[in-house]
Amino acid sequence: MKNLLLIISFLVCSFVYSQTDSSIVEDTNTYRILKTDGGNIVGKILSQDAREVLLLTNDNREIYIPQHLISKIELIDQSDFNANGDYVGEDKFATRYFITTNGLPIKKGEHYVQWNLFGPDFQFGVADNFGLGVMTSWLGIPIIATAKYSVQLSENAQFAVGALAGTGAWAAPDFGGFLPFGTFSFGDRSKNIAFSFGYGGVWESGDFGGRGLASVAGMLKIAPKLSLVFDSFIIPPGKTTYSDVTYVQPVYNSTTGQYEDVTFTETRENRKPGFALLMPGIRWHVSEKKAFQIGVSGIIADGIVVPIPLPTFQWYRSL
Repeated sequence: MKNLLLIISFLVCSFVYSQTDSSIVEDTNTYRILKTDGGNIVGKILSQDAREVLLLTNDNREIYIPQHLISKIELIDQSDFNANGDYVGEDKFATRYFITTNGLPIKKGEHYVQWNLFGPDFQFGVADNFGLGVMTSWLGIPIIATAKYSVQLSENAQFAVGALAGTGAWAAPDFGGFLPFGTFSFGDRSKNIAFSFGYGGVWESGDFGGRGLASVAGMLKIAPKLSLVFDSFIIPPGKTTYSDVTYVQPVYNSTTGQYEDVTFTETRENRKPGFALLMPGIRWHVSEKKAFQIGVSGIIADGIVVPIPLPTFQWYRSL
């Protein structure tokens, strides 16, 4: 009887141990720990409590991080690493190139300002897929409002519609313009390419004119602090038209010895040549909420390539 009880006790303990052991699941996820000083560390969490987190980094170091130095813990996946296995992460300002935007929305509650040499551009994520903004010069001429609504088509495809509208403000209230646009983009916040199209209209004192516009742009984050950026602004060639112009010009008559008014009719060609502004550059991520961007520009007009000698400088800041 004693032996039977021992056997039953052994079996019960074995069953309980096996159940307990099978319920232990090792956390194999990779995390990024953002620190209050702006730094971040990537690795696997071995343990954590109310006082500290024990992290195993990619180079197999075990680091204790006090909880009071941690501002956020983010789960990351393999798409956040480059081909060399280095953590790259997303570009904080991935929705913007130099001039144009893409189908990715500004995250709700995440706002930023793009400082240019000519003035500021403020953008606000007011909803999950909707953003508003305003841009101007240091003199407040012009003042342009922007809006964009984004739709996620698939895991790596987006579409957005939006518009820009503005006036010459206090200096030219009779001058204004608008630009409705649509854009398809493919990729994510670390690498993407966008194809945009729109129609730019301008009015001044009752006169109106406009042209179709297009853009191809993209960005690629190649290192934790470095992104490659390309932008373009394209006006396709318009249809050439012809018009007859009639005018009167005095002509000397040798018979009468006097100048006489003569009516002439002339056919004039009205050309609308194409135009393209190309802007490659780099974006340096100074910190989690700051970036500096520099680019060079070139213009293609009427088959002629003209480089712009002055570079473009832009500063991004999260608000």
